[in-house]
Amino acid sequence: MKAEKIRKGNNILPAKGRLGVLLPGLAGAVSSTFIAGVEAVRRGMALPIGSLTQMGTIRLGKRTEKRIPKIKEFINLANLEDLVFGGWDIYEDNLYEACLKAKVLEKNLVEDLKDFLSSIKPYPAVFKQEFVHNLQAKYFKKETNYLDLIAALKADIEDFKRKNKLERCVMVWCGSTEAYITPQEVHQSLEKFEEALRKNDPNISPSMLYAYAAIDSGISFVNGAPNLTVDIPALVEMAENREVPIAGKDFKTGQTLLKTIIAPGIKARLLGLKGWFSTNILGNRDGLVLDDEASYKTKRVSKLSVLEYILQPHVYPELYKDVYHKVRINYYPPRGDNKEAWDCIDIFGWLGYEMQIKVNFLCRDSILAAPVVLDLALFSDFAQRAGLYGVQEWLSFYFKSPMCKEELYPEHDLFIQLMKLKNTLRFLMEEEQITHWGLDYYME
Repeated sequence: MKAEKIRKGNNILPAKGRLGVLLPGLAGAVSSTFIAGVEAVRRGMALPIGSLTQMGTIRLGKRTEKRIPKIKEFINLANLEDLVFGGWDIYEDNLYEACLKAKVLEKNLVEDLKDFLSSIKPYPAVFKQEFVHNLQAKYFKKETNYLDLIAALKADIEDFKRKNKLERCVMVWCGSTEAYITPQEVHQSLEKFEEALRKNDPNISPSMLYAYAAIDSGISFVNGAPNLTVDIPALVEMAENREVPIAGKDFKTGQTLLKTIIAPGIKARLLGLKGWFSTNILGNRDGLVLDDEASYKTKRVSKLSVLEYILQPHVYPELYKDVYHKVRINYYPPRGDNKEAWDCIDIFGWLGYEMQIKVNFLCRDSILAAPVVLDLALFSDFAQRAGLYGVQEWLSFYFKSPMCKEELYPEHDLFIQLMKLKNTLRFLMEEEQITHWGLDYYME
């Protein structure tokens, strides 16, 4: 990303007209909860709790100035009233039917929104059984050639834009976790990737086809799953060439959100850690997908990476060198979308005396994910209008496994991530970045 391309302050392009939000996985629990929630907020039926763009504030200048506007008043974000929703799914359900099947939201609320939700129907999805073993697709594109599938996705995008009279769109992957793959030679450059597309190479997943179609259409792409997707040199190169923002990966919502809150506190106080055992039960479609070892490995790798980067065992070997970190996810249909997570954390303190922390988090998976989708849609659109492109590390606040430049390590500490996000907004709006130094208040 070239510095001279970045627009600041009044030079940031305005959020004119409506913004299309395209979601692979449109009829899933996360997407349907997100869209129904936005409509409920637009009708004044609920508050957008959990959304930084809607309820968060940002301090500007010194504490003595007492300038603390809401973020949505500080930067030029698209309004909720201007959002239009579309996307793809392997099930043909409209959003009303999807909400009833997901059973995340109360039926009375879904019925109140029936007119709106029934009007949103998915395009048929791109589906490859070898990447999602535990789902049976009923509604998918019949093309088998990768280039034909990309052309079909791009045609859907243009159809969606034309029908809704849109000039701007963003795409947020809310589809299933794909089977685990590692970067291969075909992923190392755009030239090799495009040659692999022509050959229908098996190392190219459906999510990569969506990402390619989005970037080629000039649309920012956000990856909400732990899939490799855009986290490969080929698609990073493409995003930079096309000057399109990309971000990912894997929405940080439940257990890992708490992990990135608790672990920085343990490290800040220089308490030692012997082990961290995490287990979950989850009964929604995501849980069913993760009941397959190939998809579960993709998720497990994402969840396991957090502690190592936060605790830095190479810097603090006496405290964190031999941490035993175990993560389990168990499919349990009776629980539905109401995920339950248990953490057993074995720590030690002064003189090596041992202590324990126990966490039992009874959360609602899609309720926590919905505001993340909203923020990422709005911020990625803002980034594109500000001339930012390529990897958007400043959005790492929202991800379990944040993308970053190849020679950097990812930042997982939630509080550093939030500071990075807000300082990026200050930079773009030509305000002073805040370091929380504070000694200047006491110096004469």
